[in-house]
Amino acid sequence: MARPGRLAEWLGVAAPTVTVSLQRLARDGWVSVAPDRSVELTAPGGQAAAAIVRRHRILERWLTDVLGLDWAAADREAQSLAHGMSDLVLDRLDGLLGHPATCPHGNVIPGRRPPAGRPLVRLVDLEPGQRAPVARISEVAEHEAPQLLAVLGELAIRPGAVVEAGAPHDGGHGVLIDEREAVLDDAVARAVWVQQP
Repeated sequence: MARPGRLAEWLGVAAPTVTVSLQRLARDGWVSVAPDRSVELTAPGGQAAAAIVRRHRILERWLTDVLGLDWAAADREAQSLAHGMSDLVLDRLDGLLGHPATCPHGNVIPGRRPPAGRPLVRLVDLEPGQRAPVARISEVAEHEAPQLLAVLGELAIRPGAVVEAGAPHDGGHGVLIDEREAVLDDAVARAVWVQQP
């Protein structure tokens, strides 16, 4: 469940904007707003949201795997292309890609089974010296995504890469990736999920 204030913060908009939008969504049957102001998707709202996420993730997979775009560019382009692409073309792209289970960031495409593996923990929860393969990158607010994706892309921190936790730094976390040391700020490090060692 979400609350309007948290949604406004996450989306980077004013609280009244979220309130008006939620009223419209509730009126149209996409969300329900409880007396405590918590918000939940209705069954039709959940289905619509899953369809939007599926479309975006398949497009990102195509843009990175076939066209060779970096993560940040693929995210921007997927947002632009998603609204104008028919279901027929999307389904053909999905088939062309072999019906991938995840987007390039390791997040499951709705309707697919998650990849098998050990339980996941955040990179920040590893002890210094522990090594683990990256499993996925958390979804973040749209206004935060470009910076996060650019930083992780530059460091080659992506699903399948093995990272080693380093010593904590002031406001950040040390990490070793491909023999290179880097310091990730707390928000970036918390977005990286690895398989539990």
